[in-house]
Parts: sequence; structure tokens; C-alpha cells
Amino acid sequence: MRLFRNRNVIRWIIIISSFVIVSLILWNTYVFFQHFNAEEQNKMKSWTVAYEEFSKAIDINNLDENIEINEVAQHIVYDTTITTPMLLTNLKDSVILHRNIYGRPHLSEKNSLAQQFNDSIDDDFVKKNKLKLIQRFQNENPPLVIESQGLKLYYGNSPLLNNLKYYPLALLLIIFLFSAVVYFFYKSSKTAEQNKLWTGMAKETAHQIGTPLSSLVGWTEILKTEDVNPDYIMEMEKDVDRLKTITERFSKIGSIPELEIADIVLETKNSFAYLQSRSSKLIEFYTEIPNKIINVNLNPQLFSWTIENLVKNAIDAMKGRGTLHLSLIENEKEVLILIKDSGKGIPKNRWQTVFQPGFTTKKRGWGLGLSLAKRIIEDYHKGKIRVVKSEIGKGTTFQVSLKKIS
Repeated sequence: MRLFRNRNVIRWIIIISSFVIVSLILWNTYVFFQHFNAEEQNKMKSWTVAYEEFSKAIDINNLDENIEINEVAQHIVYDTTITTPMLLTNLKDSVILHRNIYGRPHLSEKNSLAQQFNDSIDDDFVKKNKLKLIQRFQNENPPLVIESQGLKLYYGNSPLLNNLKYYPLALLLIIFLFSAVVYFFYKSSKTAEQNKLWTGMAKETAHQIGTPLSSLVGWTEILKTEDVNPDYIMEMEKDVDRLKTITERFSKIGSIPELEIADIVLETKNSFAYLQSRSSKLIEFYTEIPNKIINVNLNPQLFSWTIENLVKNAIDAMKGRGTLHLSLIENEKEVLILIKDSGKGIPKNRWQTVFQPGFTTKKRGWGLGLSLAKRIIEDYHKGKIRVVKSEIGKGTTFQVSLKKIS
């Protein structure tokens, strides 16, 4: 108990620590984003000041190379490290020059300042999408006004800033996926612990049944010496053998069962006949089983358990009254065992759900019968079990398929 409590404390410490670390990362990312955004805004303010100084020395359409130009302003205006998309317009939003509309600076050896920024390939795009670009840039940053020139600078976020903006979302997605993996790992661990518990209980049950079972075997031997109807003793021996089978089943839970070459026809007949003799007389049993030997790799005790679970499930579905049909069909590679009832049927969206542990439509029961049958057939015998047909109010057909031994 103390170890369990310590595990819970450690688990909660890890969860809270992870939450604190994630919160700090997200907060620092937000602070860095705001700081970087402020730096870009300051950079664009410096660009407008530099452009204003630069424009005083030149005519935007007729560059006179002899005019002395402020070299600092010129350097800022032509700075190729600026990747911020921008539109420089007049007060009527007519575009004078643009830059980095496609995320790259357009600078070349041309005669005018506008030509040194604008690219003829981008001109058509800017003309067609001017209003959308202005609207987008206004949503990202407030425009800057160059009053002396009567100009406005619309600018958006740089590619780096846009990528940084989505970084928290990517981080949250990674955290979500990591949390999902941890959750499923924790869930699997809990399931494994529960399986160990059930396995231990099953083995202990088998051990506890063994003691009174030995006594019953002794009492049947004593009754044989008395004046008792032999038919009664025969039926008691059948029940004692049945208890032995159940004990063997429980003792095999949690361990890999050994398979042996067995006649599936004989094993199916014996399992079905035992259940038929101890079921309600209101249920009509029909069989279609070939009178021949068909060998498969089989664990007789577990296979009998599967047939028992399927038959009992069918009887429950019919509420103790109806017809139960078992047929065994052989093809080139497999043996098919079909169990059909006239019960209430299963909706098609639940054909797979019925094999999940805990699924049951009864007021009593733990919903383990079909789950055990699926595990026995598919995990241990490498076969298949499924619902092949079901109609509401008409009945259900289960199919078990096992590979033959050629």
C-alpha cells in the first residue's frame, strides 16, 4: 500500500512538473514573440525615417549620381536583411514601391529607386491584390505615415515572425501527442496489472476447486459400491469430468497453452452434446457435422470453452426458447464452425463491439465470454472468429475458422 501511495505521489509530481515546464516554455515563447514583433516595428520606423532622409537627396524618378547622399540612410533603405513585406503608397493608396511581397528583397542595378525595389514579375500581382495586401498588413501592423512626403507604409510580419507565431501551436500539438502516448502507456500498464490480478485469481480458483473435486471423485467411487442406479453415477462422473475441465481451463489462464493434433469433429460433437443435455428442453438443437476425421492444431479444453461460450451466448440471446443450429464445413485450407441462433440479433455497428471485454446486454454477467472466445481462437489458435450474419429479431450467426492440418 505504501509503495502504491509513493507511486501516486511521484506520478503527480511528474505531471505537475511537466505542466509547469510547458507553461514556462509557452510564456517565454509569447514574450519572445512580442519582443521580436516590437523589434520589427522599430526597424520599420527606422526604415521610414531613413527613406525620408534619403528622399530629400534624390528625385525618386531621376537619380542624379552627383548629389551627396546620406550613406547611413542609404544603407538602411537598401538593407537586404530586411525580409518584412511592405507597400509604400501615397495617401490615396496608390502603390509607389513594394518589397518582399513574395518574401525576397528585389534589388538590382537600375536607374530609379522604385525600380530598385519593384520587380516587374510582382507588379501584376500587387496591382491585382493591392486591397487584400493592404487589408492584411493593416491587420498585422498599423501603417506608418511619412508626413513630409505624403506617404504611407503598409507592412506585414516577416516570414520568421510568422513561423514563430505558429511555434506555440506546434509545441502544443507535440505536447498533446506526447500526453496521448503517456496516457495510452499508463492505460496499458493498468490493463496489464489488472490482467495479472485476474490471472492470479483464476489460478487460485483452480487450486481451490481441486480440493473438493478430489473428494467428489472419491465419493463417486464409494457410490459405485452401493446399490445406486448406475445412470446417476454416470451423470455424476460427467459433471466431475466437467469440473476437471473447468479447473484445467482456469489453470491455463495467463500461460501459453500447448496445442496438439486433434479431431475437431469429435471435439465439437462432445462439447455440443454436453451442453445440449444440460440445456432447457425449450431449445431445439440441430447439427450438421460430417462423419469423418478432420485434424487441426487444437487445445481441447480451451476449444471446448469457446464452443460453450458461443452456445451460452446464443441461449441467452433466445431467452431460453428457440432453435440453435451448429454446422461444421470443410474447405481446402480451413474448417468453419457456424453457430446460429434465433435470438434478438445484434445491430451491425456492434458486430465488433461484442468481442470487447466488459460488453454485455444482460443485467448479470461481466461480458467476458465472447472476449475469451476471441482470445482463445485468434491469439492461441491463430484462427478467426466473427459475426457473419445478424438480423434484429431473427437471430445471429457466429463463425469460427481454424486451419486444417494437411
